[in-house]
Amino acid sequence: MSAEDVATRLPLVGTIATSGFTTAYPKVIPVAYARRLAEAKASGQRCAVNLYTGASTGEELDGELARSGALRKRLPFQSTPDLRNRINAGEIEFIDMHLSHVAPYIEHGILDPIDAAIIEAVDVTDDGRIYLSTSSGMSPTFISYASEVYIELNTSQPVELKGFHDIFLPELPPHGRPIHINHVDDRIGVPYVRCDPAKIKGIVVTDVREKTPEFKAADDTSRAIGEHVLDFILHEIAKGRLPKNYLPFQAGVGNVANAALSCLAQDSRFGRIRMYTEVLQDSVFDLIDADKLDCASTSALTFSAAGVERFHRDIDDLRARFIIRPQEISNNPEVIRRMGIIAMNTALEADIYGNVNSTHVLGTQMMNGIGGSGDFARNAYVTIFMAPSIAKKGAISTIVPMVSHVDHNEHSTQILVTEQGLADLRGLCPRARAEVVIRKCAHPMYRDALMEYHERALAIAPGKHTPHDLARAFEWHLRLREKGTMQG
Repeated sequence: MSAEDVATRLPLVGTIATSGFTTAYPKVIPVAYARRLAEAKASGQRCAVNLYTGASTGEELDGELARSGALRKRLPFQSTPDLRNRINAGEIEFIDMHLSHVAPYIEHGILDPIDAAIIEAVDVTDDGRIYLSTSSGMSPTFISYASEVYIELNTSQPVELKGFHDIFLPELPPHGRPIHINHVDDRIGVPYVRCDPAKIKGIVVTDVREKTPEFKAADDTSRAIGEHVLDFILHEIAKGRLPKNYLPFQAGVGNVANAALSCLAQDSRFGRIRMYTEVLQDSVFDLIDADKLDCASTSALTFSAAGVERFHRDIDDLRARFIIRPQEISNNPEVIRRMGIIAMNTALEADIYGNVNSTHVLGTQMMNGIGGSGDFARNAYVTIFMAPSIAKKGAISTIVPMVSHVDHNEHSTQILVTEQGLADLRGLCPRARAEVVIRKCAHPMYRDALMEYHERALAIAPGKHTPHDLARAFEWHLRLREKGTMQG
């Protein structure tokens, strides 16, 4: 059927779940649906829609539904400007969640039930086997729990993606089974999602291409961060705390994480690695070209235009290297803990004690969401957070007295890195952490002010374990809000 046909069948009030984990979200049904919602709303009908996805999507989905004025609730992650603005204006409820928590919330009925799932696929068979596109995300769970399923069969995605996916879902407690992934390249499921054919109410054929991200080339700052991380890993190997053939790596989304892996590819001191992560970016090709990648497990492939072209060209060879898993598996805390992941994620800001803010500007304005960073940070063998030491040409210090919002508390943060240096916070009391963070990670233009804050807090705080000067803890943020800079 057509996208417009599907749109007429979707609810004006209800819950929609779609594929999409940075990529592979539906692109034509949501546009038609948003148009129908906007028209119905303009005619005075009540329209209130919840949207669940795996992670971020694009303008054709998040943007269009946000602009329709009918989007009521969104979870668990987002990244489009119009949706972000409406969330921060209080017009749309946003539930920012650890990605590993979404499936249990659906399975236990904590979230509103799913009326319809809209899934991008490269093939669907008459007995209900759905072959997903470039991400798995939450699609298998959405298909299982939705009342109806609609498929966008996207012919712009290569049908050769069949065979990349490994679909396996854990059982609910108390019937949970062990997840038998002992090595990154272990396959424990099937390459398709099973669905009762009676639930598939419509198939829309489209050839709309994915809008690809463009990653910035590594600059001096990101290269310095990457080099500090690599030096630390080599140090840990020399100390016997990491095996000589490493542990699997996880890297978050974005330019800094991408640059860190690119640095690894270019460093002659490093050999072949494995990745157990949630998103693969262009840096994976740098690793392949340097003959430094054994295998990579992920929940999504997120490449630039050049990366997509490379992937399509080499798709048959890459099938043996890439495994795409549901996020219930890619972000599963038990698997992450047992396999001993080296987790590398980015931060908006961190404070002198190691608390990390990944999501909010000035404590109240949502950027994108916590995503899977918490799943990995809380359970990894080594947890690394990375950020440039300053932003906005020095108007902002990313190392602050107290973070304006806490996503990862000091107990989860082991290693903090900026281009200035690396702070190993393991085994240190709070006062010692503060001193090493200020000395190693803060930018010189803010270092003295941070040390002055810490010394004053130590002098006047009634408790000396984690001393703060509460009257001045957010002074820098207030100055930024009022004057546009943290500098005094």
